[in-house]
Amino acid sequence: MERIGIIDLGSNTARLVIVEMLGDGHFMVIDQLKESVRLGKDMERDGFLKPQRIAETIKTLKMFRKLCDAYEIERIISVATAAVRRAKNQRSFLDEIVANTGIKLKVLSAEEEATYVYRGVINTMDVSKGLILEIGGGSTKVIYYNRRNLLHYETLPFGAVTLTDLFTSDGLSPKEQAEKIEDFVTEQMSKIEWLKEIDPETQLIGCGGSFRNLCKIVKLMKKSPLPLIHNYNVKTEEFEQVYDMIKSLDGDKKMRIKGVSPQRADLLPSAFAVAHAFVKNLGFENMSISACGLREGIMFNYAVPMTVEKPISDVLTYSLQTLVKYYHCNEKHAEQVVNLSVQLFKQMRVLHKFPRQCLKILKVAAYLHNAGTSIKYYDYQKHTSYIILNSSLYGITQREVVLAALVVSNYKNDDLSMADLVRYKEFISEEDVEIIRKLGVMLRIAVSLDRSMAGSVTTIDCDVLGDSVIMKTEYTSDATLEIKDALSAQADFRRVFKKNLEIL
Repeated sequence: MERIGIIDLGSNTARLVIVEMLGDGHFMVIDQLKESVRLGKDMERDGFLKPQRIAETIKTLKMFRKLCDAYEIERIISVATAAVRRAKNQRSFLDEIVANTGIKLKVLSAEEEATYVYRGVINTMDVSKGLILEIGGGSTKVIYYNRRNLLHYETLPFGAVTLTDLFTSDGLSPKEQAEKIEDFVTEQMSKIEWLKEIDPETQLIGCGGSFRNLCKIVKLMKKSPLPLIHNYNVKTEEFEQVYDMIKSLDGDKKMRIKGVSPQRADLLPSAFAVAHAFVKNLGFENMSISACGLREGIMFNYAVPMTVEKPISDVLTYSLQTLVKYYHCNEKHAEQVVNLSVQLFKQMRVLHKFPRQCLKILKVAAYLHNAGTSIKYYDYQKHTSYIILNSSLYGITQREVVLAALVVSNYKNDDLSMADLVRYKEFISEEDVEIIRKLGVMLRIAVSLDRSMAGSVTTIDCDVLGDSVIMKTEYTSDATLEIKDALSAQADFRRVFKKNLEIL
């Protein structure tokens, strides 16, 4: 199976991700390394990369090369961004890297970098109108898209490292420095004409390490039960609370804040000042955090070449199919359970009356219902629930992730507990119990109707007659096993839907 390495040499951090190709345009990150090299530090003085920073970078890239060799990787895609792009000694730096590590770095243009960031976001988030703000060490990318089409981008020639260097020498307090940076960024924003014309329904999407740190801090403050970063929604008042705290602390105290990376602590006030300037001037009430960006854009570019021309249309289905492959699920069975679940959802709409959005929850549960068997068959529903809560699921909100996990963990026995509701109270309420239980029964019947994994049952037609629901099935071969197994859900069906169940 093919594996590739992707190296992203930024102005602050160098990262290596090891990616395994799963076939049919699907991939999974299986390892990573990151080091804070601060390559862009002190560049603002004369435009040259400094010898100490170069030496640190070479040392880091040698470590990256060693890990790639351990994985027997032959193809390494290596890119450098703002610091190297602007460096006056770029050529000699690149030659020194090749001579010492054998790694050939491609220096991305501002347009290439913005395009990769856009592809990393658009192929992992189901947001039709977005303003992506990616705050790097040496540059800030502002990318606007509408109806999933890239319309405008701007690369501002400053980032968290360069702004920290520029504004720490004025003898100002941390709070005053942050306010100076905000004023500076606001002035730069006024020069971007298209920013004044963005759709008012546009969603702000925060991308990069500083936003990931923000998300971790907010989650810790709220005691969020999920470790997931991607697609987490941070309200403006939550961001401002964190920003006010960060910009008032000295360096040592910043490093002791839970959720803050020690290598990034001194840069956060500058990064958050940039973010606050955008939030304040454009009036955003919240922001979505993307854990995907430039590196994921490169992965999609390599694994799914069609995304160069057009983004993935159904982000959630693509993501689910990736996990089905990764956990070695029976793909045909998974798709059949999804098909039957969708039929049941539509046929029984008169009973459940759920909005169409709930179909996403059922779809996740159906695709991955038995992924937990890759851990252990016994209690596999609980293992599957854990997989859903901890995997990289794209195109779905974190609330929907929690609901899908609870549907799966309870669909066999309907033993949803009050402890589950308490644990995930940030995302769900008591009103969601009905959704979990009814979707769980539908999933149980759909799984049963493909019990032999032969795709025998093709069509379900439901009639609601008085106090009974009659399910008429069409099948291509003997479906005795399937119908017998599905009828074992009669008691749960009666308890949840208040109807008797017959299956023909």
